[in-house]
Amino acid sequence: MKITYKSDYALKTILDLALNYHNGVVTLHDLAKRLDIPVNFLEQILIALKNGGFVKSRRGKTGGYLLARHPSQIKIGEVIRLIEGSIDPIACVHRGYKGCRDLYKCVFREVWQGVESATSNIIDNVTFEDLVNKTRLAKESLMYSI
Repeated sequence: MKITYKSDYALKTILDLALNYHNGVVTLHDLAKRLDIPVNFLEQILIALKNGGFVKSRRGKTGGYLLARHPSQIKIGEVIRLIEGSIDPIACVHRGYKGCRDLYKCVFREVWQGVESATSNIIDNVTFEDLVNKTRLAKESLMYSI
């Protein structure tokens, strides 16, 4: 699995909206400025996130974006799969795969299945609420350091 800039920005966008979950809508320009993402690219990401059910938008002068679900209900893996598609390191990971005539004797398949399983185990168990808590804890520890 490779994380592209689009996925990285999508994850950072969801995290920013999660950090501001109780503050109402966040404008496109505020997001772009805080996250250092070009506005046009961020618009594309927000459209994808909206179509995926992660983000809602409000129109008008006081419009902007907000999460469609509570941060505790959004996992990193969901966002990555929306933007990137499959997280499989290679196609043969899935049962029923028939694209390789050496599949029955391939010693690598089990390795790739382990990689996919370990990756899924991590990204499918980390919520944006977890990340909000880590972010706030890190900010607090910085504030008390001298």
